[in-house]
Amino acid sequence: MHRPCSASRHEAPRESCGVFGVFSPGEDVARMAYFGLIQLQHRGEESAGIAVTGGGKLKLHRGMGLVMQVFDEDTLALLGGDAAIGHNRYSTMGGSHPANAQPLLTPVPGFGANLALGHNGSLVNAPELRQRLNAAGIHLESTTDSEIIAKLIALEADTAPTFQDAIRAAASACQGSYSLTMLTDGLGPGDREGRLLALRDPWGVRPLCIGELDAGRCVIASESCALPVLGARLVREVERGELVIVGRDGLRSVQLLEPQRPALCVFEFIYFARPDSVIAGVLLHQARRRMGHALAAEHPAAADLAIPVPETGWPAAIGYAEAAGIPLGQGLIRNRYIGRTFIQPDQRMREQGARLKYASLHQEVEGKRLVVIDDTIIRGTTKAQTVGLLRDAGAAEVHVRITAPPYRYPCFYGVDTSARGTLIAARASCLDDIRREIGADSLGYLSADGLVRAVGLPRESLCMACLEGEYPIEVSDELLAQKTALEQPG
Repeated sequence: MHRPCSASRHEAPRESCGVFGVFSPGEDVARMAYFGLIQLQHRGEESAGIAVTGGGKLKLHRGMGLVMQVFDEDTLALLGGDAAIGHNRYSTMGGSHPANAQPLLTPVPGFGANLALGHNGSLVNAPELRQRLNAAGIHLESTTDSEIIAKLIALEADTAPTFQDAIRAAASACQGSYSLTMLTDGLGPGDREGRLLALRDPWGVRPLCIGELDAGRCVIASESCALPVLGARLVREVERGELVIVGRDGLRSVQLLEPQRPALCVFEFIYFARPDSVIAGVLLHQARRRMGHALAAEHPAAADLAIPVPETGWPAAIGYAEAAGIPLGQGLIRNRYIGRTFIQPDQRMREQGARLKYASLHQEVEGKRLVVIDDTIIRGTTKAQTVGLLRDAGAAEVHVRITAPPYRYPCFYGVDTSARGTLIAARASCLDDIRREIGADSLGYLSADGLVRAVGLPRESLCMACLEGEYPIEVSDELLAQKTALEQPG
């Protein structure tokens, strides 16, 4: 089992997963899902999987690692069908091991069918739902809340009149965030046609969009950046509480659950999503560039050079340099492969953790006053190492600018920050304490108002719980949604 070492863990929050689906009879749908997942690799690097349906059968291949590590020509050749779903995972509930890789495959005896499911998000009532399944004598093979959703659908199918009703009953019991792609090998004993389904929770916390290849052929993806590689065009987003069903008779939409207050995660705009994705009509690159403009207005600095923390800091750094009228440069080079190392560093190397992840360009930064643009500070350890790395390279001053307000509260909706005591902004008594801890000459966070203006969506449509502590979906005091909440036997 691979777990990233402490030195290689990213300072920014980790998002849970990427989901993908395609319905395109007569095409190599497994290969299409493979390329879609590569475009969504940034949403999860721990495991990957693809399920296909066709001819009344469901087939599945999944494994630990990156998409290109899990699949080759031989495995893809075995996955023929009319539709496929794919999944990239970063664990937030349930650890990083093979049993938790997705998609998950679940029999649905009530309809004589099978269901494959991929999930992006996190359920806040997962322990209670697990107890319900245990009481019904249902065995869980993984420790994820994703399997809970699949098994709930199978349980409800024992009494529900239709597959759609079973999904509605199961989804109604789930509290939290879920953007789902699903496959069936039929809707009952007399129906062996495979179908692609997609469902988004009533709050719309995690993104999910619909793309079109041509008439009757459809793509579902966490982000629109997965569409162009297949020649698909963005049609629209899956709406809050909407179930999309795609088969040979075309795409059908059902308002399965009543929409709640919209709560799209603001960190999709700050960090999670790729800059070439469009979410809620907003191109992420442009939003992040506007964040840089706002940062320069709110927190100017007398500096010689603006540099990003690679890779996510680039658009905001461009914006900051434009607004501040200072040159944009590159002072740090990121090692793209550090997150996948299987060799743990010894203690001496762990203390030099930033050097495993970044290399500095001495000639670019030596003697210069730097403004360093990044998306957030979570624990503070990596940021302190990065500032130290730039000072060791000869930087005269290091001014840190963050494109979000202080991250003070844990997320329970699919992000790997669940213990408030680990968040530097929660335990620091003032901004200057954070500045001293990371070793910067100055520190500036973008204001909440500046962030909302840069995103360009109404504040009431966004979830900003991690920044402001107001949770749109109720979280019990008992749960506190630890990553391993389901690791203990039920």
